[in-house]
Amino acid sequence: MTMAKRYTVVLDVMGADSGEEQIIQGGIDAAEKLGDDLRLVFVGDKERIDAFLATRQNLPKNIAVEHAADTVPMHIAATDGVRMRKSSISVGIKLVKNGIADAFVSPGNTGAVMATALLTLGRIEDVSRPAITALFPTSTGRPTVVLDVGANADSKPLHLSQFAVMGSVYSQIVHNLEYPRVGLISIGEERSKGNELIFNAQRLLKSSKINFVGNIEGRDILSGTVDVAVTDGFTGNILLKLAESVQPMLVKAVQRQVQTNIFSRVGAMLLLPFLKRMNNTFDYSERGGAPLLGINGVVLICHGSSNSKAMCNAVVGAFDMASRKINERIHNELITNHFGQSNGSKNKSENNRNGVLCSPAVDDQR
Repeated sequence: MTMAKRYTVVLDVMGADSGEEQIIQGGIDAAEKLGDDLRLVFVGDKERIDAFLATRQNLPKNIAVEHAADTVPMHIAATDGVRMRKSSISVGIKLVKNGIADAFVSPGNTGAVMATALLTLGRIEDVSRPAITALFPTSTGRPTVVLDVGANADSKPLHLSQFAVMGSVYSQIVHNLEYPRVGLISIGEERSKGNELIFNAQRLLKSSKINFVGNIEGRDILSGTVDVAVTDGFTGNILLKLAESVQPMLVKAVQRQVQTNIFSRVGAMLLLPFLKRMNNTFDYSERGGAPLLGINGVVLICHGSSNSKAMCNAVVGAFDMASRKINERIHNELITNHFGQSNGSKNKSENNRNGVLCSPAVDDQR
């Protein structure tokens, strides 16, 4: 009988705002949830990790610890983080590079994770730029995949077309959709609206084989009009930060209204189950981490203040991406949906490196 493959996920324990305990506990929860299909490796200060694990009883047997001497602080630049060769980020990503692990998850310095992953792992063949991907809540209950939300401050039409392919594959995996609806974020639904980037990206997307439905507006993201929303990293990051502010704003608004009179307080008690469900809809911990798609390895970037629930979901998400061969599928889709002669390195004029927020690979000639 053929044994199913066991997938290894590396979890970076160091550098998170929420502290090591929440990260480790989230990893333990994921290891228990996935069982023998997963091998989880905590990377960081071994002495501190072992000390915390010693306080827990009945630890799952599918966990291990890899020592890393250094921690990348949150406040330093990505280029400085890359130079820390003995950091938990560097050590963890090298485990993926060397084939020891299948995925890497980190709530640490985002810029350092992006830059180290790009330099160490490189990109999937034919991918010009990686993209950070996020799930936005919708009124339909099924989140919208949005990318790029921060990896590239300035993008070319080719990059947006490739983001669309990568986002479509990711949506197929997380939502089990055969033909995800892909929309291009613009200032209006009409084809005549937008800038030069949007007009040129439209032409590429319409010539592809993905399910491109045309331009969408910002309001379409939360309404669930499309399954995948594509934009440049500058716009996407603004959308992400705005979305992160919705949940605390709603909580404060409800609290303020509840305090107005006794009838409001009674009504709030009756609506408590509904309010909890609404809160969970906007809770980032439900979605875990944001995948860095296009990198030649599975890498998930988590919120710096992630709790154990968020980390557990991130590890499970990384496991799913690795086990469902997301990088192979992205590469195959890019070949299938290649955009004339403009794919990958075939058109260097479409691929300047000025807009990348993290340092490109030294041998990057695209």
